[in-house]
Parts: sequence; C-alpha cells; structure tokens
Amino acid sequence: MEAYLPYIWLGVIIIAAILEGLTAQLVSIWFVIGGVAALIANLLGAPMWLQTVFFAGVTTVTLIATRPVVGKLMRFKKEDTNTGRYIGETGLVIAEINNTLGVGQVKVRGSIWTARSEDGSIIQTGENVRINSIEGVKLIVAPIHK
Repeated sequence: MEAYLPYIWLGVIIIAAILEGLTAQLVSIWFVIGGVAALIANLLGAPMWLQTVFFAGVTTVTLIATRPVVGKLMRFKKEDTNTGRYIGETGLVIAEINNTLGVGQVKVRGSIWTARSEDGSIIQTGENVRINSIEGVKLIVAPIHK
C-alpha cells in the first residue's frame, strides 16, 4: 500500500485541481495545497499517518488563512442593468398617465416606457416627470412641479 501513496496523493491533487478549474469559485484549491504537502511528506519518507496529518493540517490552515481574503476578492459588485440608469432621470409624458385606466407613457433617454403615477394622480401629456422606481416594465413616476 505504501508504494502507491505517491500516486494517491497525485490523484488527489489532480482531481482537486480539475474541480477547481471547473468551478472558478475557489472551493478545492486548499485540497491541492494539502495534497502537495502530503506528497512532499511521502517523498521524504514520512509514514502514512503523518502524511494524512500533513494533508488535513495544511488544507485546514490554508483554508482558514486565505478564505476571508478570497471571499473579499471574489465578491463582485453587481452592476445595474440598463433599467437602473433610468431611476432619477427626467422624462416627458407622451400619453396621459392614468393609473385607474392603466394607461400612460413616458419618453426618457430616447426610449418609450409604460408609466404609472407614484401617487395615483393623473399626469397630462407634455408634463415632465421624475422616474422614482421601476416595477416590472413600468416606470413609476412623479410630476415635476415648476
């Protein structure tokens, strides 16, 4: 059994590296490092129990030491879609907004959107409105009083 240990550790390293390559979430890189430590211990003549201790210990230590840093590096800022850019913009009512009738359109940044009044009031064609939020495919707007 002892003669096969280098191949077992090499197998652990390769499988963990392949899993790491498939996930890109840094879930098994620590096993690769632990496997390398165990393989080195094997090549230096350490008994099997010590190789296992090296594998478990190095894996645990590298996980504890690097996980918080990796977590911060892997946390990407969520980028708003095109719709997020419309919030806070000013638009022009091109079709009367009447929540009761379920009608109304606003033109903003060259795009025409279905719109609803935030407070339920009727907003006439030609008025300027501020986009306060988006619900589904509808802009929720409020009139801009001059």
